[in-house]
Amino acid sequence: MQVTETLNEGLKRSYQITLTADELDNKVEQKLVEAQPDVEMKGFRKGKVPLALLKKQFGPRVLGEAMQETIDGAMNDHFEQSGERPALQPEVKMTNEDWKEGDDVVVEMSYEALPEIPEVDMKGVTLEKMVVKAAEADIEEALGNLAGTAQNFKARRKGSKAKDGDQVVIDFLGKVDGEAFDGGAAEDYPLTLGSNSFIPGFEEQLVGAKAEEEIEVKVTFPAEYQAENLAGKDAVFECTVKEVKEPVPAEIDDELAKQFGAEDLDGLKAQVTERLEAEFAGASRAVMKRALLDVLDDKVAFDLPPSLQEAEAKQIAHQLWHEENPDAEGHDHPEIEVTDEANKLAERRVRLGLLLAEVGQKAKVEVSDAEMTQAIMAQARQYPGQERQFFEFIQQNQQMQQQLRAPIFEDKVVDYLFELAEVSEKEVSKDDLQKAVEALDDE
Repeated sequence: MQVTETLNEGLKRSYQITLTADELDNKVEQKLVEAQPDVEMKGFRKGKVPLALLKKQFGPRVLGEAMQETIDGAMNDHFEQSGERPALQPEVKMTNEDWKEGDDVVVEMSYEALPEIPEVDMKGVTLEKMVVKAAEADIEEALGNLAGTAQNFKARRKGSKAKDGDQVVIDFLGKVDGEAFDGGAAEDYPLTLGSNSFIPGFEEQLVGAKAEEEIEVKVTFPAEYQAENLAGKDAVFECTVKEVKEPVPAEIDDELAKQFGAEDLDGLKAQVTERLEAEFAGASRAVMKRALLDVLDDKVAFDLPPSLQEAEAKQIAHQLWHEENPDAEGHDHPEIEVTDEANKLAERRVRLGLLLAEVGQKAKVEVSDAEMTQAIMAQARQYPGQERQFFEFIQQNQQMQQQLRAPIFEDKVVDYLFELAEVSEKEVSKDDLQKAVEALDDE
């Protein structure tokens, strides 16, 4: 086999790979010899079919497989010997399109090589870590929010009309075509108006209702309703309003604490403090990470594979266009022009992405199975009731696994670089941290 370099310009590479007809024929024969002991054919004992007959019978079928294996082997040998790594999957195509059995196979392999990435010298790199302690006002605000979500209801003054957000206690009986149906009746049911927990259009018809009032609620079941016998059907619910109650915040006390799994109010305050400071720490880390990436972007320069930068720029331009046109759904829109802003941002992202990947590889940073499982479970929680199917989907999809692994890997590399830098802590207010976070979006 002959491999000839035809292009070496910047990071662009191209090679001509020639596989002679004799080499290909030998490869086919080798594969048939390997398979011969297991082949059964009428008129011959197992493993005793003559090679010439096997070649006649199975040669054309094995030919393509042998060709692919040989070309793949030549590519792997090239990358192993040259030490180069392609930025994207190499493009491989036959140049003699009129090829027929007995001809040499001539293939052109083209790719962009990943650049040589210089070592990162973290000596003298200083970073500032913003530290925010949860203030009493922050804790009280968080407790108030919890009390709001755990609101209670108290009876409104007699004769009061139900408002959106109120709770009405009702008896109801649902009928379709004058006949009651299973699951369509209940007594003393507490329904919060505006919660959208009932069929669309149901709750709105109870706004303005009074206690002891009887109301007919007319609705249409959605076409995709889970009960097929009711899907798309018109229904009438005979409702008796027994009470109208207004929402009142829960008291911030030990009882509220128990609703959220704490033993008492002090325990709940400790939980809230821990959660707030974890949120502050996450925001602080994002600010420090941006500062680190800015330092790396200034310190390290190298050529970028044009295809990677172009693909990233197109993706960024597409994202920016949708942010500026939020009403446009899907991708049925004019071709999006790649702006200078998108190109500049793409250059930074590709450079830093390659740099972090190189640092992580040299530092032997790895994403553990436990970390991947945790990430998958976090994603699966977005699909309640379908967690198992989501888990199985991820296990069978290498691309999705890589999408989940990449940000974990990057964060671990960033943590590794934090350890090499000189980090000083500075206690600041929540407002100062908030301004620093908002500044990230402005850059």
